[in-house]
Amino acid sequence: MIIEALIAVTFVAALVVFVAPRQHAGELAAVLSLLPVVGSLYMWSQFDATGNALLGGSAAFETQVTWLTLGGLDLNWYVGVDGISLPLIVLTTVLTTLAIISAWTPITSRQSQFYGLMLFMEANLLGVFTALDFFVWFVFWEAVLVPMYFLIGVWGGPRRKYAAIKFFVYTNIASLVMFIGFIALVFGLGDSVSSLGLPEISQALRAGELGGYGTLDAATLKLVAFVAMFLGFAVKVPVAPLHTWLPDAHVEAPTPVSVMLAGVLLKMGTYALLRFNFTMMPDVAQALVVPIAVIAVVSVIYGAILALAQQDLKRIVAYSSVSSMGYVILGLVAYTTYGVGGATFQMVAHGLISGLMFMTVGVIYNTTHTRMVGDMSGIADRMPVTSGIFVAGAFGYMGLPLMAGFAAEFFIFQGSFQSTVHSAMPLFTAAAMFGIVIVAGYLLFAMQRTLFGPFRFDGDYEITEAAFHDVAPLAVLLVLVIVLGVAPDIFFEMIQKAVNPILETGGGV
Repeated sequence: MIIEALIAVTFVAALVVFVAPRQHAGELAAVLSLLPVVGSLYMWSQFDATGNALLGGSAAFETQVTWLTLGGLDLNWYVGVDGISLPLIVLTTVLTTLAIISAWTPITSRQSQFYGLMLFMEANLLGVFTALDFFVWFVFWEAVLVPMYFLIGVWGGPRRKYAAIKFFVYTNIASLVMFIGFIALVFGLGDSVSSLGLPEISQALRAGELGGYGTLDAATLKLVAFVAMFLGFAVKVPVAPLHTWLPDAHVEAPTPVSVMLAGVLLKMGTYALLRFNFTMMPDVAQALVVPIAVIAVVSVIYGAILALAQQDLKRIVAYSSVSSMGYVILGLVAYTTYGVGGATFQMVAHGLISGLMFMTVGVIYNTTHTRMVGDMSGIADRMPVTSGIFVAGAFGYMGLPLMAGFAAEFFIFQGSFQSTVHSAMPLFTAAAMFGIVIVAGYLLFAMQRTLFGPFRFDGDYEITEAAFHDVAPLAVLLVLVIVLGVAPDIFFEMIQKAVNPILETGGGV
């Protein structure tokens, strides 16, 4: 029952913070958010499950209770974790605590509501990564949108309402498309499934029990459902050209919300792609390997080029996320242990590094009140600690060895070069690797313009080092990035055990 306790404690913490005095809401939220951190680390220390939770493997901390029957299908409270979901649970709890602490300086109004919504969002994210019944999963999936909409729309920048509505419309329509695709599969399975349990549906699909539905035969139905689900999840990732909501959301959102958006919410999309598309229907994924690989490479290159053209530090990091998520798609479609495992590891590594980069930009903005590259230079002399962490985080984004980003990209590239799903995979991989050069270009350009050279600042604010509570979360994230780069088996070993069953009928190596 530890998963239920983890989710319940986080929901209760959100309610407590909602009614707490606003002047103490930040400190109270930070303290209460440590409870999920402790819970997730306990789960990690006790984790001993092997295999994939959707493919007959043992799910750790599993609970299954029949809830109700709807249209002949049982709806169950069904939760559990395996080596794919547990790293994302740990990422969610740790990043939420650090984001809450980083909000102490910039959030100066309606603090109780802000921190309550942050914890409410965390509880629903934990539900997304632990649910093994589609109905339960979909409720948590949709519930995440609500706090994010208000966090952007109430505490965001000048165009916050536009950005919040755009985020909500894009992701809600995408969810509807995905829902239609999945339910069509359930109807096509007919009496071969008795519930909306994801393991039962996954195993039935892979066993070839899908029949036709309406005028569609089984093969066409599976293809249409795969494309609908892929499009629905691709908006959340996001991949080009479905990414246009992301820069607006990041620029207008307060920095702690950007940290959660890039660090965890984008991983909902890649996690769902792995769970639904690439686990349930590997045959369709292999049939569509060329268009999917093209989408991955275009996202990597196009996202990096767009970042190169930006002057706003937040937009630079936002477009970097589009590029980094392209690597995840490339690893998934490779269908190798290192490809799919590296893609999952990249979700965690990018969550930490993107959170670090957004948080660092936020600390600089708190002091200078600008994010524009041309408005400042030489601030490293005035903010040496923050600038040093910014440089370290940027090199982590570039793939510096012994940092998490290097390990993730190395796994993906190795797995993609080994892939046998299509003879062109080495070419797609080589093209995607060129994105690293562009990443280095725009990050080095941004650092050179803002941190180094003669000091210049077009503003009336005094530039001094940030407060300890602003810098401490940056230091913690940087340490985690290095630790995960030096010892990737902290997560990668359990990831491999959960990934290998996906490859048994997926044509992988």
